[in-house]
Amino acid sequence: MVDADSGWDGRAGEARTGRGTRDTGGTWGMRGARAADALPDRRVAAPDSRVALPGRRVAAVSLVALAALATGCEPGTATGAQDAPPPARPTQAAAPSPTAPVTEDAKPRNAPPPSPSASTAAPAPSPDPTTARPAPEPSTAPPPRVLMRTGSESDRVRELQARLRQIGHFGRNPTGYYGSVTADAVRSFQAKRSLPVTGSTDEVTWGRLLAMTRVPKAAELRPPTERPLAAPDERCLKGRVLCISKNSRTLAWMIDGKVVSAMDVRFGSEYTPTREGVFEVFWKSRDHVSTLYDTPMPYALFFSGGQAVHYSADFAANGYGGASHGCVNVRDKKKVAALFGQVRTGDKVVVYW
Repeated sequence: MVDADSGWDGRAGEARTGRGTRDTGGTWGMRGARAADALPDRRVAAPDSRVALPGRRVAAVSLVALAALATGCEPGTATGAQDAPPPARPTQAAAPSPTAPVTEDAKPRNAPPPSPSASTAAPAPSPDPTTARPAPEPSTAPPPRVLMRTGSESDRVRELQARLRQIGHFGRNPTGYYGSVTADAVRSFQAKRSLPVTGSTDEVTWGRLLAMTRVPKAAELRPPTERPLAAPDERCLKGRVLCISKNSRTLAWMIDGKVVSAMDVRFGSEYTPTREGVFEVFWKSRDHVSTLYDTPMPYALFFSGGQAVHYSADFAANGYGGASHGCVNVRDKKKVAALFGQVRTGDKVVVYW
């Protein structure tokens, strides 16, 4: 069956033989036959053609192959071969370009690093609940035992003060009394050593202090506290007299003009001055407590109203930085205790400048 639109009457075979046979569509010569073979008619490969034309199809395929080899590119759609299915593209990845060698991570060598973003950044690893540390349980150990605190008075307190003075935490002479100055010195020591700051000396604080200091010498524990005595008032030269000088701030216990003992003293402020003159001891109270100021007055020897000679823990701790309410304060507890035992009711008291 011949395609009516092909323009060929079935005698093309003669033209292909080279005899120059003439048909109704025109005259064919040898040159025309070769041209027909070289350039196939576009209508030969119409999609609805049912007749195979092997000669022309072979020529078309050969022409396409020659064109592909000549250009070195992928095969394209050639003229006269529209009915041929297009070649399938290879599914494998194309070979890398020689100008951009492929690295192990398949990234071009000159490609810029990817910018970090919330979507590409690796998420922070969440803690494994099975490896999380449990909360520490509260300690049930008892607190360290307190050895000394405010109000304590002993030779150990004196040693504590001497040791604190060795390392610069206590700037006074040891008195043996645990007052506010000693408590502040202990707080300073505890804070510097990262210990609980309580102001009291417990076993841990005491052990740390012992490890950092040496055993105090006798002169460190009991330094001289007597100030130079003033020339005694002439009223002090006879009998048993407590001779008290405001000028030298000393008390001399004298019997018939001889000094038995002497000690440092301080007096009242300008608003509560210590009275001057000649008096006598009218009352002794070993463990007295002031009813007016609610303060301890150990070893009190009253000589004028509510004024007395007595031991003062504040004087022992703070020195002359403070003042009394009119009494004569003594800071050496052992000396005033010995004085208390020797003085009798009725003995003379002389206060002068």
